[in-house]
Amino acid sequence: MKSMLKLSATLLLSLASTVPAHAAEKKLTLMLDWFVNPNHGPIVIAQEKGYFKQQGLNVDIQEPADPSTPAKLVAAGKVDLAVSYQTSLTIDVAAGLPLIRSATLIATPLNTMMVLDNGKINTLADLKGKKIGIAIAGNEEATIGTMLNTEGVKFDDVQIINVGWALSSSLASGKVDAIWGGLRNFETNQLELEGYKPKAFFPEEHGVPTYEELVFVANANSYDKDAIVKFNRAIEKATTYIVNHPTASWNEFVAYAPDTLNNELNKRAWRDTLTRFALRPSAVDASKYDAFTEFMYQHNIISAKPKAETIVPVL
Repeated sequence: MKSMLKLSATLLLSLASTVPAHAAEKKLTLMLDWFVNPNHGPIVIAQEKGYFKQQGLNVDIQEPADPSTPAKLVAAGKVDLAVSYQTSLTIDVAAGLPLIRSATLIATPLNTMMVLDNGKINTLADLKGKKIGIAIAGNEEATIGTMLNTEGVKFDDVQIINVGWALSSSLASGKVDAIWGGLRNFETNQLELEGYKPKAFFPEEHGVPTYEELVFVANANSYDKDAIVKFNRAIEKATTYIVNHPTASWNEFVAYAPDTLNNELNKRAWRDTLTRFALRPSAVDASKYDAFTEFMYQHNIISAKPKAETIVPVL
């Protein structure tokens, strides 16, 4: 009997030593759209609480040196996943880049038309003849123009000024009368902390089709479906934890990089972003993608209309 037990133990050890390589953790590189901030809450929590590891994933989270490159690096096969924008993804796919949306991070728009709530501009109609500051030129005629048109103002009736990344300071100083690109979870809080009272007009309430602010993108030609499914499970678990435990998750979030994350602006942004995270990252409404693609095509932002099934395949 002892010899049989010894033989069995030896056999088990032998089998253990021949575990196939695929049982090891799958490594994924994920490049963010910007430096780590509350918009990336589910990613950080999934990493900090070991949800990626529970799915057999080893996720390398990277911050971009140039925020314009993450999706391009995915298309070139240099990284596995990246955080991007639905608007940018549609433009990239229409231009022929091999990209797909693999999950959603922020499910609603964050962008706004923002003014100071000082009685001078109460409606979008009051922007006629005024200056609007933007950070990046590109599709403002479509978006700003559509919003203004709902209040009877033409795009040519306003002056567009590129203020770079100085959106909040340009508005606060009076250099411009409004800013396009101020996020409802960040610039709103930044202005309030500086003693100003902001007022926001939301694009989805003024003619612009609703869209997903932040999405994960993968290479359309080489994505690992199994790895993406596991990644999405981890993100969903992290999002559920954040919603159920907003204070505890905030503390765990800032522990990721306390020197840069643990401040009042991020704390307020965390609070205002909780309701924006996609509770079901894998779920998608294809009709919304088609509607926004049509909007971009009609306003000459894109010259081709990729179908939703091209941008958001079933995974």
